[in-house]
Amino acid sequence: MSQLDIRHASVADAARIAPLFDAYRQFYEQPADAAAALAFITARLERGESVILLASQDGAPVGFCQMYPSFCSVIAAPIYVLYDLFVAPAARKSGAGRALLRAAETHAREHGCKRMDLTTARNNATAQSLYESLGWVRDEVFYTYTRDLAA
Repeated sequence: MSQLDIRHASVADAARIAPLFDAYRQFYEQPADAAAALAFITARLERGESVILLASQDGAPVGFCQMYPSFCSVIAAPIYVLYDLFVAPAARKSGAGRALLRAAETHAREHGCKRMDLTTARNNATAQSLYESLGWVRDEVFYTYTRDLAA
């Protein structure tokens, strides 16, 4: 059985994460753009704007999750928004996604967060099943809205 390792990423890991991030974006129907993926990941890590956990098997990167620190006014506490979670298709069912989520929760607790939020596509039943198996609860009270400011 191969060894799965989860660790906090640094700027030095940006080139290892970028192909996974680009594949993640393509999963959500964005065009491939390796340069933009590298630039985005590098900037987040250089500026300390996100926490990225990197999953590797036998030294090869197989998945990542990216969390953004935020706050919840209602509970008057810090939270993390787990925005990105991706495991390469060849590594799915290896436990990497579950391990990344558990490591993210541990990190959030260690940093005083009272809650974590995430969203996923309505048709992503595989991810929903994973989240629910780990105790995440789908919100049935609030709607999420977005506004495209680029238009």
